[in-house]
Amino acid sequence: MAKVQALGTRLLDNLEKVIIGKHNMLELMVIGLLCEGHILIEDVPGVGKTVMARTLAKSLGCAFNRLQFTPDMLPSDVTGVSIFNQKTRGFEFRPGPIFGQIILADEINRATPKTQAALLEAMDEQQVTVDGTTHPLPRPFMVLATQNPIEYEGTFPLPEAQLDRFLLRLRLGYPSEADEILVLEKQQLRHPIETIESICSAEEILAAAEDVRSIYVSEAVKRYIVHLTHHTRQNNDVYLGASPRGSLGLSRASQARAALDGRGHVLPDDVKALAQAVLSHRIIVNPSARLREVTPERIVQEILLAVPVPGGSYSA
Repeated sequence: MAKVQALGTRLLDNLEKVIIGKHNMLELMVIGLLCEGHILIEDVPGVGKTVMARTLAKSLGCAFNRLQFTPDMLPSDVTGVSIFNQKTRGFEFRPGPIFGQIILADEINRATPKTQAALLEAMDEQQVTVDGTTHPLPRPFMVLATQNPIEYEGTFPLPEAQLDRFLLRLRLGYPSEADEILVLEKQQLRHPIETIESICSAEEILAAAEDVRSIYVSEAVKRYIVHLTHHTRQNNDVYLGASPRGSLGLSRASQARAALDGRGHVLPDDVKALAQAVLSHRIIVNPSARLREVTPERIVQEILLAVPVPGGSYSA
């Protein structure tokens, strides 16, 4: 796992040249990349969501496209459209911006649910079907979506099916006073993102992703992961719990975290550290619990306290 660990360290060092004081969030982004998963970055405007996504994209030698979602955006603006060519007397497919490797879906919840749904097939199956023809997407393929909280004007809630396709959800929060002063200093003359260079290729990312899949997950840890997700479905405050995709995501993300730590096996601590980021956005709280201000994050925290952590050996 030395190569994966070294790649992760290089990426984190590069990202921290721009993003100040958010090491844990940046580590989660690298974990999502190593899992070939999609990431939802949710927070109030101005805390660096878009900059974080752009910095990761610039750090990778991959094709990068940006989608700026707006209420008048159509599904064809995402996937592409077939246009009649008068010279050839036939239809030609013009691919949309989804045909890239790193896709920044900026302010995704500004678009209508119909347009948001244009991403579903691409995110789950890495392909797009237009007019009955299926077009494969390049690898690696990763959607980095940013959104403002749904309480803000002009936003539409993401459908449950789309939320479930995001491996991780991150919330940056406001920086500390010291970090905010450092941000002011770094951006006084020019934005540090202008100096960011690509430090790894698409081939390196795909090779690292294959190595992550080989990380050992013991039967005890597998049962622990499944127990956590099952408890989200049995909670009285939950209308819709985490799906089996949540269990798969938690297992794969735990493998990536172990690889970044240089280990060849997953520990329960990996699972516990990632449970909030992987499971909370997959939980829909019922209306009565929302009135009591019960949040998915609180439910996941209670489940982590209630489910016993397995003991014993976890290495192969």
